[in-house]
Amino acid sequence: MEVPRRPQPSSFTLPLPKPASSALSPLAKKEPIKEKLQEKMDRSADKDQFGEETFDTEEESAVSVFVEAPADTSELEDTNSRLSSRDSFSDGSSISEERLAEEAEEAKKKSEEEEAAAKERAAQRQLMAIEELVQSERNYLRLLQVSTVTIRSSLQKLQPPPADLDSMFLYIDDVIDVSGRLISLLDQKQVKPGDPRFLQTLCDSFLSLSSDIETAYREYLANYNNITVLENSYKQKEALWNDIVRIIKSSAPEVNATSLSFFLVMPVQRIARYPLLLQTIQKHTDKTHPDYSLLEQTAHTSIALNCRINEYKRFREVADKYKKTETLSIKDKINRLNTHSIAKKTARISQYIKHETGMATKLVDEEFDALEGFFYVLEHGILQLLDNVEIYLHHLQGFLACKTEEFDFDMDGEKAPICYKEITTALRQWILPAFEKRMRTLIHKPLCALRDLLVGPRNLIRKRLDKLLDYELICDKSSLNYDEQAVANTYRTINTLLLNELPQFNGLALQMIWSMLGTFSCLHKDLSSEMEQLFQSFAQQLPHSSLDPRPFWSWAESAVLEGARRLETLCRSVEDTFTGPVVQPLSPSSQRRLKQLTGKHGSGKIYQVMGAVVGSRDLDLNLAKGELVAVISEADTRGDKRRWLVDAGGRRGYAPASKLLRYHQPTEEPPPSPHLSPPEGKTGIRRHSYTPESRPMKVVSQPCFQVIAAYDFTARGNHEVSVRAGEPVRVLEAHDKRGNPEWSLVEARGGQRGYVPSNYLTIMPMRTGPIGTF
Repeated sequence: MEVPRRPQPSSFTLPLPKPASSALSPLAKKEPIKEKLQEKMDRSADKDQFGEETFDTEEESAVSVFVEAPADTSELEDTNSRLSSRDSFSDGSSISEERLAEEAEEAKKKSEEEEAAAKERAAQRQLMAIEELVQSERNYLRLLQVSTVTIRSSLQKLQPPPADLDSMFLYIDDVIDVSGRLISLLDQKQVKPGDPRFLQTLCDSFLSLSSDIETAYREYLANYNNITVLENSYKQKEALWNDIVRIIKSSAPEVNATSLSFFLVMPVQRIARYPLLLQTIQKHTDKTHPDYSLLEQTAHTSIALNCRINEYKRFREVADKYKKTETLSIKDKINRLNTHSIAKKTARISQYIKHETGMATKLVDEEFDALEGFFYVLEHGILQLLDNVEIYLHHLQGFLACKTEEFDFDMDGEKAPICYKEITTALRQWILPAFEKRMRTLIHKPLCALRDLLVGPRNLIRKRLDKLLDYELICDKSSLNYDEQAVANTYRTINTLLLNELPQFNGLALQMIWSMLGTFSCLHKDLSSEMEQLFQSFAQQLPHSSLDPRPFWSWAESAVLEGARRLETLCRSVEDTFTGPVVQPLSPSSQRRLKQLTGKHGSGKIYQVMGAVVGSRDLDLNLAKGELVAVISEADTRGDKRRWLVDAGGRRGYAPASKLLRYHQPTEEPPPSPHLSPPEGKTGIRRHSYTPESRPMKVVSQPCFQVIAAYDFTARGNHEVSVRAGEPVRVLEAHDKRGNPEWSLVEARGGQRGYVPSNYLTIMPMRTGPIGTF
């Protein structure tokens, strides 16, 4: 019976792990694989299929048997078979190493391919982001152009057009302009988005326009609240809103828009989208890209740009809140009173009193104080200039209203009046109306607009003072609550806004004033040029047109002076006519009162009432026009010289001095003069010299008699003249302008002319010797 042999392994298979898909280096994977292979070989050699002894033990025994010269042949054969099995295992191990090297090479290639694929995907996403930015900018610009060109023009054709339509599209033209310039810069380089140079072109274009983008968008966004308010007002009118929706749908059917805000909100969304698009491009751009730093700068610029726009919008909202002038009734002001407002105003007043009394120090900002002072000086100059322009235009209208050429001067056939009429007609109908229109358009309207613009800064300056008083109360606190922090933020916002905007306003306002003054000068230069051309066309028809300049101007000066003298004489004559003294006739009762008052107070105290007097205070008299009174005192008990104490024939009281005029008694025989002794036989001539019956006055022209003042007379107005007793005068008219012989127009010494009472004059013979000799 044969002894069963241990079965020999026919083959040796070793399960190998699959290579991982990671991007690890095959050299790093080679050593772990060898270790796992050696471990599995050891485990396979530990036991045979019966599990009696290990592979290493068998090998050692075989070696020992071989060394010790085995006793039988079967054991030797068994040892040879085990040695051949070990040789076959060594051949399999070398084959496995070659396969591992191949798999590691394949893993390396696959890792490189995956890296290349990842880079390709990043480049594709970068390209898609760039194309999205450029294409969305083109679509955005196209829709804005549709809203401003097509829709706006169609809305303007409505009858009647919507109110404040220009305010709806305010500043959108600037947004369209800066967006169009951005697209134009990208197109000028003639570089496609797939070109590696396009990223640099995009960044350079955006950075070069960043300041213009900020200027355009910040004004639009600051005004966007007004756009929404205006659109809501349109929605309140159903018929108008239906027309607007119809125009929008017909103008842009592809976008399915139903309101104006669909288009007008696009700039608000677009400016916030720039940072997102640029950051997306930056995300898919390798940091080793040559334009990565430029792209990063562009993204940071877009973010900073949005922050500044938001800050400007917040400033504008604060300014719009406080610069408005509210016209509140007393009821509205009372309704606004509450404990908070009363406490706030009380604290402000208290702080202001502390400043004025020196109990508390005031925060001083020298820069703002200088700006404020210049603003108030500018405001005063603008208002003064506007008043002067309005007065100038008022006088110009008065000149145009005086149509002197329409009067008939009874000078037909003379060249000078004809030329004057034609020149005046041309001035009044064409030249001066055109000049007035240009004055109103180029000077008056801009000045009115500038005056209205002063209201906003003035209110902000006043509100800053109120907020400064509130801020001073909390500025020393270490911690602020929510309301106090809001007060501090409001003051800082208003102060910063004024420091930034007030210098620009002052500069622009001053520039406008200088421009308007220059325009004023140019308008007068044009006016003088037109008038010169007009006068030259008539100059050849005038009699003095052939004179040289110097003689001509001498003649013109003398002619003007002569005309002025004649005009002055005419004006004086008219004034004398209307202001000549009037003697009211006396009724029998007035004559009795005159006799009573004269006997009691004397003739020098008699006055006549020139207008009706109605008493309004205690002890005032009610007097009728023409009534006679006697003045007792020329002041009241308080020393007021405007109220005189008078006697009205038994009644005593006060009357206004402005309505009392000294009464001259025409029938009263003058007192005997101490300066003359009329000659015998000549008394009749003196007595009847200035009566209506003796109006021819032949004696005046006789050289042997002269007229002198018999009594002193003091003038009470411009139409009278003062004379002294014995002063010779020359009688120009023996009556006033109304034919009343009670007054005479005389010429006294020095050439002074005026009226004096006729009964104050007398005649006497000419004397050649000393006084008292005949």
